[in-house]
Amino acid sequence: QVQLEESGGGLVQPGGSLRLACAASGTIFSFGTMRWYRQALGKQREFVASLPAGGSPIIYDSLKDRFTISRDNAKNTVYLQMNSLKPEDTAIYYCNVGVQERAGDWFREYWGQGTQVTVSS
Repeated sequence: QVQLEESGGGLVQPGGSLRLACAASGTIFSFGTMRWYRQALGKQREFVASLPAGGSPIIYDSLKDRFTISRDNAKNTVYLQMNSLKPEDTAIYYCNVGVQERAGDWFREYWGQGTQVTVSS
C-alpha cells in the first residue's frame, strides 16, 4: 500500500505564492506520472499539471505562466509551485501519483486527501 500526504495549502492574498507538496510513503518500487488536480466548490475536478517519469512537465494552458510542477525522487515528493495566485485559483488541490509497488507490477494510481487553497484578501 501507498500513502500520499499533501501539505502546503492555506489562505493567501491575491498575488501571493504557495508551494504544495505531496509525499509518498509505503511500498514503492518506482513512480510513474505524478499529477495535480483541483476542484473548486460546485465544480468538477480539473487537471492542473503532470510530470511523467523521465519526461517533461505539462501544465494546463491557462496556468502555464504561474504554476510549475517538479519532483524530488529522493524524497518521493511532487511539488506544485503556484505564483501570482488569483481568487479563481481557490480550490481543493489533489495529487495523483502512479506507483509501481514491486518490480514487474502494473502501475497503480493513488490519490492524496486534498489540501485547501484559498486566495482572498
